Amino acid sequence: MKSIDRRTALQAGAALAATTLAACATSEPREPKVVATDANVLFKVPQPFVPIVGSPVVFPVRRIYCIGRNYAAHAREMGSDPTREPPFFFQKPSDAVQFVPIGKTVDHAYPSLTKNYHYELELVAVLATGGRDIPRERALDCVFGYAVGLDMTRRDLQNAMKKEEKPWEIGKSFDHAAPIGPIHPVGQVGHFTKGAIVLKVNGVVKQSADLSQMIWSVAEQIANLSQAFELLPGDIIYSGTPENVGPVVRGDVMLGHIDGLPDISVKVV
Repeated sequence: MKSIDRRTALQAGAALAATTLAACATSEPREPKVVATDANVLFKVPQPFVPIVGSPVVFPVRRIYCIGRNYAAHAREMGSDPTREPPFFFQKPSDAVQFVPIGKTVDHAYPSLTKNYHYELELVAVLATGGRDIPRERALDCVFGYAVGLDMTRRDLQNAMKKEEKPWEIGKSFDHAAPIGPIHPVGQVGHFTKGAIVLKVNGVVKQSADLSQMIWSVAEQIANLSQAFELLPGDIIYSGTPENVGPVVRGDVMLGHIDGLPDISVKVV
């Protein structure tokens, strides 16, 4: 048998390896692609949704984004300097949604683990389109409509996590942490850049400001969020709360008002 030198052997081995890799790259995967159907899904997960005013169609919720400290006075009461801080966001799970119908007071369970449960009234923007790196001047094109919402917070848990320099998700993300009224399409109500935002507890005004006092507008929030995440239809954005956040206890009734939208009413039980 004819012998071959080392270089020839190495070259032959490299050629064989390249051929094998090419074959692997073009061959069909061994495992078939799994397609989810009603027949093969292990169990069904409920899809959170919010009704749309004047329509039998409902809005499916994908992600809930919230902006922190978006009113200067609230930023200061939380120990931040609004003149220097860039926008920051956190999320709540989509199933934190608790729908609040117009004209009804909905029972809202006082959550576990907390002894300092806070309200935060907010304008909510909901998206029908999205994308990445959305320019500010085009951001409002993504908005389908608006609603009134509450970013409920287990403040003692949030503060404890802050002191320990741990994630404070437990203070924001829990069952029914995002009460929300029905969605009003932009075609009916337009976009919100100003107007009173007021929260009453048992008839007493606790929060009172104007939407024009937002540090970052809804358009700027969308533009900034799209730099960190690909925004998609079904995403909703809680756009920040005014100053004077505070506690509620069982029996308290919260009434949230934003000019141009119907009030929401929630009773803590």
